[in-house]
Amino acid sequence: MGLLKKYFNQTRKPEGFLGKLMLNGMNPGHAKLADWGLAYLPDMIPEQAVDLGCGGGRNAGELLKRYPAAHVTAVDYSELSVAKAKDFNRDMIAAGRCDVQQGDVSDLRLPEDSFDLATAFETVYFWPGLEKCFGQVARVLRPGGCFLICNESDGTDPTSLKFEKIIDGMKNHTVEEIEAALIAAGLSDIKSYHHPSKPWITVLARK
Repeated sequence: MGLLKKYFNQTRKPEGFLGKLMLNGMNPGHAKLADWGLAYLPDMIPEQAVDLGCGGGRNAGELLKRYPAAHVTAVDYSELSVAKAKDFNRDMIAAGRCDVQQGDVSDLRLPEDSFDLATAFETVYFWPGLEKCFGQVARVLRPGGCFLICNESDGTDPTSLKFEKIIDGMKNHTVEEIEAALIAAGLSDIKSYHHPSKPWITVLARK
C-alpha cells in the first residue's frame, strides 16, 4: 500500500502518526459541511444529544454551543479520535456537559430511549451495514427523537466514488439507499436536502 493510500485510509479509523495527521485536518476540513447540515435541524431543545463517529470532536462542540442546556455524548471507535475529541471539548467535559467514549455504532453501549438527538457527520460511509447501525441509533433515541446524517457525497459524484477504490471499507450511499435503510430500521418522517452546487447531502429522520 502506497503512502498516499495509507494516509487516506486513516479517514476510516485514524491510527498512529498518519492518523494524527488526518485528525488534525478533520475539524477545520469538515466545518463548512457540518455547519451547512446543522442548519437543517428543526427547532428543538434536546436534553441529551449524541454525536456518532465524532472524529476530532468539533461537531460535538458545535452541538454544545447550539444547545446550551444539553448534555452531549461523543462516540468514536478510534482511540486517537476519542483522545482528540476529549482534548477539544475538555472544558465542557470538566463542566459535566460532555462525555467522550470509544464505541462501535453497530453495537452501541448506550441506554435505550435516552437521546433526543443523534448526529452522524461524514461517517456512515464506514458503518458496517446501514440498516443494522441505524437500528442501533433508533434504539437509543427517545420516541420523537431526531437523527441527522450529513455527508460530503451524494453517492454519485465521481470524486467520492474514486475514493471508494482507495479507502478500504468505504461506501458512498445515495439518498435513496440511506432513506431505505432508515425506514427498515423503524425510523420515519424522513427529509433530505441536497446542496445547490456541491454533492453534499443532509438527511433527517425521526423515531
